[in-house]
Amino acid sequence: MITKSAAGAALAGLLGGNLLVAAPASPPLPPGGAAILTWTPEQQAFGYKNMEKIAPVRVIKRGKTVHPLPQAGAQIDPTFAVGDKSYNTDRYMREFRASGVLVIKNGKIVLERYGLGRNPKERWTSFSVAKSVTSTLIGAAVKDGKIKSLDDRVARYIPELKGSAYDDVTVRQLITMSSGVKWNESYTDPNSDVAKEGLSILEPGVNPVVSYMRRLPREAPPGAKFVYKTGETDLAGILLSNAVGEPLAQYLSEKIWQPYGMEQDGIWVEDVAGHERGGCCISMTLRDYGRMGQFMLDHGVADGREVLPAGWTEDATAPHVADPPYGYFWWIVPGGYEAEGIFGQTVSMFPEDHLVVVINSAWPAAWSEEIDAVRKRYVAALRAAAH
Repeated sequence: MITKSAAGAALAGLLGGNLLVAAPASPPLPPGGAAILTWTPEQQAFGYKNMEKIAPVRVIKRGKTVHPLPQAGAQIDPTFAVGDKSYNTDRYMREFRASGVLVIKNGKIVLERYGLGRNPKERWTSFSVAKSVTSTLIGAAVKDGKIKSLDDRVARYIPELKGSAYDDVTVRQLITMSSGVKWNESYTDPNSDVAKEGLSILEPGVNPVVSYMRRLPREAPPGAKFVYKTGETDLAGILLSNAVGEPLAQYLSEKIWQPYGMEQDGIWVEDVAGHERGGCCISMTLRDYGRMGQFMLDHGVADGREVLPAGWTEDATAPHVADPPYGYFWWIVPGGYEAEGIFGQTVSMFPEDHLVVVINSAWPAAWSEEIDAVRKRYVAALRAAAH
């Protein structure tokens, strides 16, 4: 769920005169790495839609066709109350710094709004929404026969993990975050695992994520305990690229981006070794987030072909962990499931309602129970209004 440098102002001369006029100055680039967790509101608004200027990325190439998202004849904008406050979409977006809200019902847009100076062609970082994309690509690799079984040992695909606490962990346990390996996901502690993992080369020739993760101790038997671990989703990304023999961005382009018809190239932030982070930081447009949600509602069918194994979307979004309800890097919610990222990124799907709700934000904190409670009320109001 995280992470990942100075720009100068250009001067433009007016033709036909001696007057020099300053071109609009780009803001100084925010710092990368773990410093992303402490960006100011101004740095967030610029940096979240310009990650390729701040961190190394790999491009997720779009194809020649675009999956249509027509606007529905009837649009929605519900009001809802929290305490003594009444909200509509504009107030919600203003108070909780949303850069985009998109609601798709039966494949048609019933609400689309932008904030924080963002426009429809601009991408926005996903943070941990990327985790759910990674698990979906693992499904594609199972369909392709590149991953033989979710019950295979992780070390079959990442041999450097042999002899570590991950030696007996299965792929299924990895993608449900129930490995039993000890981990600290604190976003306010600079010495936490999530703040340090993958940011420096520990052993030449070994991916820095693998180097970091194979040093961690065990605290519970595999499968016995859920602990949210961004490091394990990064491991899942390495496992996936090892299995398919190509970069994650290329595989995502081949399996979903091109055949499903994303409208813009995406980008995926890399670690210091040049490997995309399975747990973080794919950037895409608001509508392409919506298309990812619609792809899941379409049971993983793209361009008439099944990208995922039969029943994968139902299995991946079932509660394989009871407390909290968690699937294969998907959060289970009443009536549906969500991909969630810190600072207010969510893609929510409600299969029986044929509904996708996307919210991109720049919250003042990585996580806030209070803000998330309002978001949940807003999503419930959107869901009711779209019925």
